[in-house]
Amino acid sequence: MTILKRGGYSFLGIMPKPFNKPPLTYAEQVELLKSRGMEIEDNEEAIFYLSHINYYRLTAYWLPFESDHSTHQFKSNTNFKTVLKLYIFDRELRLLLLDAIERIEVSIRTQWAYHMAHHYGTHSHLNSDLAKDFKNWEENLSYLRKEVERSNERFIKHSIETYLEDLPAIWVVCEIMSFGLLSKWYDNLKPMPTRQAISSTFKINEQVLSSWLRHLTIIRNICAHHSRLWNREFTVTPTPTRTKKLSISQAFIKNSEAGRKIYNSFLIILHFMDIISPNHSWRQRLKNLLYENSEFLTDMGFPDRWDEQQIWLPRI
Repeated sequence: MTILKRGGYSFLGIMPKPFNKPPLTYAEQVELLKSRGMEIEDNEEAIFYLSHINYYRLTAYWLPFESDHSTHQFKSNTNFKTVLKLYIFDRELRLLLLDAIERIEVSIRTQWAYHMAHHYGTHSHLNSDLAKDFKNWEENLSYLRKEVERSNERFIKHSIETYLEDLPAIWVVCEIMSFGLLSKWYDNLKPMPTRQAISSTFKINEQVLSSWLRHLTIIRNICAHHSRLWNREFTVTPTPTRTKKLSISQAFIKNSEAGRKIYNSFLIILHFMDIISPNHSWRQRLKNLLYENSEFLTDMGFPDRWDEQQIWLPRI
């Protein structure tokens, strides 16, 4: 067996070959799609979109419409406008999720800083005795120092120039922490009463909160880097809550295959939003977008009659 290593990746028995695909003009890209069976009624319109959305970027959205992946032939009635609608839907979905995750992140920061400060002091983030894993705590602290060093925020500069401590107070420094770093810090926090004090704000236990934060960090990064959400399967899946009184428990999909899709992620965000912003319009905005693109929902793990579940109903 031949094992080849290139660019940090290992390949079994596949001999690499030179890349010899020539670049195509936008018009040639249109003709290539048409030769493979994609219906394009307006060449100029297709050229316009291909000049602003990279051909290779769009391949992720027309791949499911291929009947033969080796020849890239499309199924009958595959239309460029359908692919474009799917792409736009995915983009609008990412923007909507970022809006909600921003509010969730700010809320988690607030709770973390508040309880850490009140239980262990203004600079408790410097106290590695609070860690489940000392090495992990020191790594997170190193990342935080780098964030402080890179920051141009006036409140950070003021704190560094004014006070003696190594880093600003926890309620200051939390404002420049990434969601990923915040998630790691909570996950590594040892004192159970503090973990529970934070998680109880969101009506879930500390293990579930830790899992959800890890998962939402992935969702947030996908959205922030303009990557595809539609029909994506996640390797890091969120832990279901066992609290039967919560509407999310009734709707949560535990099936291993369907549970890897993004449907459960929507439920988690709705749960958070109902707590941190009780009068929010986000639920209806999301539902409107989903109704307008109902033909794409199955590949996102949506079950039949999903909108009849209590968590999807308007809050009274």
